[in-house]
Parts: sequence; structure tokens; C-alpha cells
Amino acid sequence: MKVGIVHNDQPKTLQVVAHLMQLLKRYELPIDNKYPDVVITVGGDGTFISAVHKYIDQIDSIRFIGVHTGHLGFYTDWRNFDIDKMVQVLARKEADTISYPLLEVSLFSDQGQKTQLAVNESTLRRIAQTLEADVFVDRTLFENFRGDGLCVATPMGSTAYSKSLGGAIIQPNLRALQMTEIASLNNQVFRTLHSPMVIGPEEWITVKFESTDDIVITVDGKQLDASGINKIVYRISDHKIHFDRFGHHHFWTRVQDAFIGMPHANI
Repeated sequence: MKVGIVHNDQPKTLQVVAHLMQLLKRYELPIDNKYPDVVITVGGDGTFISAVHKYIDQIDSIRFIGVHTGHLGFYTDWRNFDIDKMVQVLARKEADTISYPLLEVSLFSDQGQKTQLAVNESTLRRIAQTLEADVFVDRTLFENFRGDGLCVATPMGSTAYSKSLGGAIIQPNLRALQMTEIASLNNQVFRTLHSPMVIGPEEWITVKFESTDDIVITVDGKQLDASGINKIVYRISDHKIHFDRFGHHHFWTRVQDAFIGMPHANI
């Protein structure tokens, strides 16, 4: 089993990485940052997402493990003080893997098509003026959108920006996409659904717009070149992200810890 390591440059993280490398050597787990079987990220959710995009061309063959060196993270099963146990389990136990869907973002222009994959979400905005766009579900026109923009998120991304827009939190292993509106206009002239919308695995969302002035398109917070783009198609990707699961990951407990902070109780 070859292990890759991706980390941020915080002092606490660097200490954890140094200890992690010693543990991997002790258990004879070779480090290979070019073609790893398992990628361990050390830092936070931002570090984790960066790691996914670093290895996006190998996404089908890599398993990810997250180690958090700060506050609670949604993509990090382990804390910095747990890595001895983590490496022991990694070395001795057959992997129990869980997979979550990714978002496929296809950008169309007169020059052709470009495709990106997103872990959390993709957003479409128009900065200086109102975004005017036609939204299709499958091949059917659903609404004529007017507002600041749109956010299309994966179930994993439902706890991130989508939630701040009023979107629902979705169990991450469901194959679904959620579209939420960003400051939509609703009056006697312009009407939108004005509600988050969840679509299933056999459906897709197409957004068409004419003017590309001041258009900003992001994938997982990274701004893309929007020059000449006039259509975006959002689908659930055939590719998935794979996590090594060690038996202590519970999504709704993590949601409770992050947003409610109440003591845990079982029935």
C-alpha cells in the first residue's frame, strides 16, 4: 500500500506530518506522492479539497483519509492526537471504504466544452448586474432566473455554502444534486421557484445565459475562466470520491457537533 500526504504549512500541522512519516516508516508503509493508493490529508477541509483536485485524474483508484489539526472538519475522521491509532488500523485492517458522489460541471462556449469535477459546489454569479439565465431540468425549461446567482452542490457540499443560502443538509451518500438561488428577484415581473431544489441521479440541470460580462464561475471556491461561456450543464458524475472508513464516522453526529453542539445521547 503506497501512501501520499497532502498538508498545509501551519506549525501544528508540520509537527503532525513529521510524526506521521515516522509512523508510516515504522509500519513499512511506503510514501508515494505521485501514484498513491491512499492519500492522507493533514490540515482542514480546505486542505482535503485541494488534495482531491490534486489527484482528480486518479480519483477512481485512490482512497482518502483526513486528519484535522484545528477545529472540527467534515472531511476529517481523525484528530491530530489520534494518528498513532489511525496508522495502526491502516496497516493491519482491510479497508472499509465508503463512496460519495461528485458534481460534474460542463462549461460550453463557441470554442467547445470543458469539464470540471467538484467536491462541494459550483457557483454562477454576475457581479455588477443581475444575472439573467434560463434554467432547464433535463431538456425542459424550468424557470427564467433573475438574481445574483445560482449554487449547485453535492450532498457533501450541502453543509457548506449551500446551507448558508438556505439549502437542506443531504445525507452524503445519496446520488443527488441541490440547486439554491443567490438573492433571486421575486416580484410581479420576475418569478423563480425561490426554494432549494434537489434532483435525482438520472436528471441534470442546464443553465443558459447570453451576456458573459461580469460572469464569475467557481468550482469548490476556485474561480474559472468564464470567457465566452454561454451554457453550463450540471450532472452527478460517474466518478466518486472514496474514503477509508474506520467505523467511527457518523455524518449526523458531525452535523450536530458543527452546528448545534449539544451533548450526544443514544436511544
